[in-house]
Amino acid sequence: MVVTEQPMSRCATQRLNLLGLQAIYASPCMRALFDAVERIARSHAAVLILGESGTGKELVARALHQFSLRCSRPWVDFSCGALPEHLMESELFGYERGAFSGAVSAKPGLFELAHTGTLFLDEVGELDPRMQVKLLRVLDGVPYYRLGGTKKVQVDVRIVAATNADLERAVHEGRFRNDLYHRLSQVVLRVPPLRERPEDIAPLAEHFLAAYDASPKWTREAMAVLERYHWPGNVRELRNVLTRAALAAAGAPIQPCHLGLPASPHGCRQPIVLKGLETVEREAILRALEQTGGHRQQAAALLGISRRTLSRKLRQYEHEPPVPRARSPQPRDQEADGSRDHEPQFAGKTA
Repeated sequence: MVVTEQPMSRCATQRLNLLGLQAIYASPCMRALFDAVERIARSHAAVLILGESGTGKELVARALHQFSLRCSRPWVDFSCGALPEHLMESELFGYERGAFSGAVSAKPGLFELAHTGTLFLDEVGELDPRMQVKLLRVLDGVPYYRLGGTKKVQVDVRIVAATNADLERAVHEGRFRNDLYHRLSQVVLRVPPLRERPEDIAPLAEHFLAAYDASPKWTREAMAVLERYHWPGNVRELRNVLTRAALAAAGAPIQPCHLGLPASPHGCRQPIVLKGLETVEREAILRALEQTGGHRQQAAALLGISRRTLSRKLRQYEHEPPVPRARSPQPRDQEADGSRDHEPQFAGKTA
């Protein structure tokens, strides 16, 4: 763990290289979180990581693997919302040649690929009930068959799962198995939203803007706006805002007008209002749909979630928001195409 003092930041900044991605933070709450990660990592307990979209849950999962006794063994990550239900089983558990049309050769599943290492299940709340049952059996150490297979497979895998959903509520409503929830949550870690750690905004801004040949600077007024904004999209939204601001400033210092954030009559955001997770999620989704002209696939990519998750959230809120039509004709999104589209990366993911 390397500690450096950044000239434009108000306190020491931690920079961790986690399997090729960077975690950057200076706030006390993130320091406490990563201290806990280092302690927990050396156990074999399953870990459930909770937090809003864009807070850096995957980086925490990578840290758990990197600091663990399995650090030299495989790291495999998978988004449970990235594939339709009929492909989920073959992806996780593999298949034999001829198991279905198109299976021209055998393929090991992700559990086999992660053997002796760590399997990270992102968006675990998206698992359908049938897959929840099979996952629970594997987590309990029961051998399984590949699709079309006749030989059982036994694996030794540490599970780290993450979700931005309220799993306790899902259990109460019967959408998520209670026994699987308790099996996944032997240890629970919560990643705080960016609005609760404003000390991280300046070092994160420095990092994102360093991707440019002549790193843009910002005015005090611009930083005041950034630090008072409530960031429903968290770190991912901060990166997007700074990318647009750097382009708008065209090499000049970044001013509040370059940020494109709603401002008060005094030029900065109104004081932070703490809201429920569902309210914050709804605001982030509506904002993303507005920014993409109502295009759901693009909005899902902006939020870092699958289109399936976005559609489910809209149904869950029992409200289809009135959004403007896309300016140009777009191909109809297919539910089967649930791949996790990433935005352009500027010096890697961060927390």
